Amino acid sequence: MDTYGAPLRDMRFILDHLVGLDGIAALPDCEAAEPELVYSILEEADKFAAGVLAPINKSGDLQGCRLDGDRVVVPNGWQEAWDQFVAAGWLGLSLPAEYGGQGLPKALWAPVWEMWFSANLAFTMLPQLTLGQTEALEVAADDAMKALYLPRIVSGEWSCNMSLTEPQAGSDLAAVRMRAEAAEDGSYRLYGQKIFISYGDHELTDNIVHLVLARLPDAPAGIKGISLFLVPKFLVNADGSLGVRNDVRAVSLEDKMGIHGSPTCTMAYGDQGGAVGYLVGELNRGIEYMFVMMNEARFGVSLHGVALAERAYQMALRYANERSQGKVAGEAGRPIAGHPDVKRQLLAMRTRIFAMRALVYPAAAWFDHARHHPEPDVAARSRRYIDLLMPVLKAWNTETGNLVCDDAIQVFGGMGFVEETGIAQHYRDGRVTRIYEGTTGIQANDLVSRKILRENGATLRELVADIRADIAALAEMADVADVAELARHARVLANNVDDLERATDFLLAHGSTDPATVQAAAVPFLHLTGLVCAGWRVAQAARAAQSLLTASAASAGSEASATSGAPAAQGAAGGQAEDASYLRGVLALASFWFATYAPQVRAHADTVAASACVGLAPDAALWA
Repeated sequence: MDTYGAPLRDMRFILDHLVGLDGIAALPDCEAAEPELVYSILEEADKFAAGVLAPINKSGDLQGCRLDGDRVVVPNGWQEAWDQFVAAGWLGLSLPAEYGGQGLPKALWAPVWEMWFSANLAFTMLPQLTLGQTEALEVAADDAMKALYLPRIVSGEWSCNMSLTEPQAGSDLAAVRMRAEAAEDGSYRLYGQKIFISYGDHELTDNIVHLVLARLPDAPAGIKGISLFLVPKFLVNADGSLGVRNDVRAVSLEDKMGIHGSPTCTMAYGDQGGAVGYLVGELNRGIEYMFVMMNEARFGVSLHGVALAERAYQMALRYANERSQGKVAGEAGRPIAGHPDVKRQLLAMRTRIFAMRALVYPAAAWFDHARHHPEPDVAARSRRYIDLLMPVLKAWNTETGNLVCDDAIQVFGGMGFVEETGIAQHYRDGRVTRIYEGTTGIQANDLVSRKILRENGATLRELVADIRADIAALAEMADVADVAELARHARVLANNVDDLERATDFLLAHGSTDPATVQAAAVPFLHLTGLVCAGWRVAQAARAAQSLLTASAASAGSEASATSGAPAAQGAAGGQAEDASYLRGVLALASFWFATYAPQVRAHADTVAASACVGLAPDAALWA
């Protein structure tokens, strides 16, 4: 059975020792994030994910969504789950307190939402849409629009979606044709069609707030002429009550490879006279506001990669421990988890998931520092790091998550190819994560062109300096604890950073003279950056684990260790104690990472340096 339980030990360890919950709780307006409350929230979220969302995941996949006239019907159980989700206060966890949310920091948001995505990605895409849209309205909307809409969105009475894509305007938003015309009352009328709109229509909430990109007839060409409009499904009276149905409807649903429980709609605006919309912010600044939503969405999708990989890994581990086949160490009748190659696959999956989680949780903390830290230099550096690594978080995590889901099917063998077992759903659901909110190629070009070349690699070199400082700390820990393995990790990571700098120098040298080569190198460079940054976080985890083990041994003494078994190692201030066996497991994951994945950095760096061959290859080579 495809059950789910949150990996609470890993979550707590990373929050304590890589994020630093005590540091988050010390930030202004983040005081509520003290560890005991955080752990309590995580435990309750685990119960909700396992008890409410996970049980309807497979049935939602099998049933899917359907269009009944102009009504979108979602799977059975969705309404009850939404009502419970809202009633329990989960929707408002990180939303603004002034509009009814709890305003908790993003460092807590990350593990909780990872659980939702693991348990039921198709369902959780609906509340996820609220996060980015709420932030965009906070940034751009006027006070009257905020007062009318945000309390009802935050409460879960109304939901949101992001209506950007058109048939001719996918990644190229400059091609948006949705037309907006000014009305005499200060509102606008919108005409056109949007495609691939997640939860574009449904009846789970009383109203739906569409945030729509459109352009006025006299607007400048390209992205400089695009504006953002709020288009409610039902028009809203001044007192917040609902009026008549607006001229916006779902006209078809996509038949997709995965996430069947999430309706992906083609939306028609203005077929019956014009959809009433309201300008958000200023005219012709829609792309700017869109990126507020997009960055929030991309961060969420980075968690999709972790979450689906975790769900697939749990299934594969359970199956491998139940399935007997062949002989293990010459003995028949034992679970396949004991086969060396199956064990390797399981260890590879667990290590990759740990690395992804260790990469994305501290990134969530950067958001909190950027927004709340009292020292402007610290806040500004956090914003720079977010901007630099957002494409890496989104693309590397989803690419890696897809690999883990693929490995899970391999562990199942032939039964992995059979829908009855359920493992294929996570593979199918996960495939889109490499596509939506910007494909891996788009993320890579963003990283190289807008982040590396535009500022001549300044922020990346700043980040590299931080990584090298942690390498020195790891080497020092290796000397103090006399642990040769940690010293090897430090040397390997230092070599990885050298390769990253070498590849960066190549991009900078060719950026102004050979843009085609730079673009051909972009995806390998992104993978290289993801591996180095993930390795950095894995090294931090290894140092923390070894530090706890060393401190525990020193305090307990050899006699106590001999008589009481594995001692508990104290966590961070206010955190939970970790048992020695778990800490040794973290060290084992680090050893596997640096033996298995760190060597891939050199290959990606060499590929970057050889990228000119893409441009030199004749077109005929593609069609021979």
